[in-house]
Amino acid sequence: MTLHIPFDNSFARLDGPLFARLDPTPVSNPGLIAFNHALAEDLGISGTDDAHTLAQALSGNHPPEGAEPLAQVYAGHQFGGFSPQLGDGRAHLLGEVVTPQGRFDIQLKGSGPTPFSRRGDGRAWLGPVLREYLVSEAMHALGVPTSRALAAVRSGDEVIRERPLPGAVLTRVASSHIRVGTFQYFAARRETDTLRTLFDYTRDRHAPNADGPEALLAATIQKQAALVTQWMGLGFIHGVMNTDNCTLSGETIDYGPCAFMDAYDPRRVFSSIDRQGRYAFAAQADIIVWNMAQLASALVPLMTDEEAAVTRFQSMIEEMPDLLRHEWLTRFAAKLGIDAPRDEDGPLIGELLSLMHKGGSDFTNTFAALTDGSARDEIADRAAYDDWHARWQKRLEAEPDAQDVMAAANPRVIPRNHQIEAVIAAAVDGDDAPFHRLHAALAQPYDARADNHWLRAAPAPDERVQATFCGT
Repeated sequence: MTLHIPFDNSFARLDGPLFARLDPTPVSNPGLIAFNHALAEDLGISGTDDAHTLAQALSGNHPPEGAEPLAQVYAGHQFGGFSPQLGDGRAHLLGEVVTPQGRFDIQLKGSGPTPFSRRGDGRAWLGPVLREYLVSEAMHALGVPTSRALAAVRSGDEVIRERPLPGAVLTRVASSHIRVGTFQYFAARRETDTLRTLFDYTRDRHAPNADGPEALLAATIQKQAALVTQWMGLGFIHGVMNTDNCTLSGETIDYGPCAFMDAYDPRRVFSSIDRQGRYAFAAQADIIVWNMAQLASALVPLMTDEEAAVTRFQSMIEEMPDLLRHEWLTRFAAKLGIDAPRDEDGPLIGELLSLMHKGGSDFTNTFAALTDGSARDEIADRAAYDDWHARWQKRLEAEPDAQDVMAAANPRVIPRNHQIEAVIAAAVDGDDAPFHRLHAALAQPYDARADNHWLRAAPAPDERVQATFCGT
């Protein structure tokens, strides 16, 4: 049976130095770990019944007919420092498909070196592939805009990191892989013609009603403000909010040293390389403003009156904190059952978060318990909670649908770090059953009746993950 993907590769048809064409590097003895049949059906992909065929095609050994593999180029601010050339150092965009829901990229990750590998081997080891598969699909189930996982393939080749590790290839699906850093690359090089080509393409794909760079910037600001506050409402820390990991589509992408918090701490950092807390949980709202300022700067060369554009774009960036506060209030008010938030709800939310922080309360479990009426058990200072609870209940008298609002805003399960690490350890030993069990359990995160009670417990002290790693 032949795998059929109905490719329509618009990015590959663009003029200018936006990418390098090259095939993935084959791997030895590829074996299928997981394939997302439901997503494949949504994408119009057929011929998916044979695991051997899927493994060969989605390892990069035999790309499907119609694929036009390429590696995209981009720049980026990484931890505040500008890198003028980054790009897909271990990924190949196979092409795109068009569905009733829109146009989607299909990309292999860990598929071999490219001209943008910067001395890297172009490979991924098994752990990050399984982490991205699990977390991206969990984010989709949680209702967060995100790239998706179509397949994970184990290779017979070892990848050398701190030690030899089993290799793997992820097949990722995204609305596109166009990043803030993609615009930065051409703006920094003063390649205005290519920058305009990129703008026209991005506008048509992601903001068809935008009548110019200012409107594209405004649309991206709205998407990213909504996305980041949605992360925060779920206790999610991206870990590396560099401009090369910030999309124009408004999707979460590049799940490297990401994590969901266990105990609530606004200063929590998981990434082993984020020693200054630049991308800490609460800092994410500030960083997205910074990232959008970099996009604004990259769009200035497209404006007829650049001086006027700088003034206007600066005003848009300065308005972002108010937008983020509004989005944050909406997200966290819903977690308290408040569908129509007021300004005075901010302190009410803040007081609960303060109690959670002081007592080390589990973020997800506390809000789930709030939905169930048992949150007092999650708070160390019971007397302070009782006082807060009385004021909260008084506020809910004006919210007739509070229970339904909370149930829709407060998941029961998240992909917890210690569970993911256990899955990876088992898979390294050749046992993929824990991966499949965890993946299935994360599919219904808001369902109180789902058989996932084993996943709800916060980690024991000896299970806590203190740092996560990119693993590239």
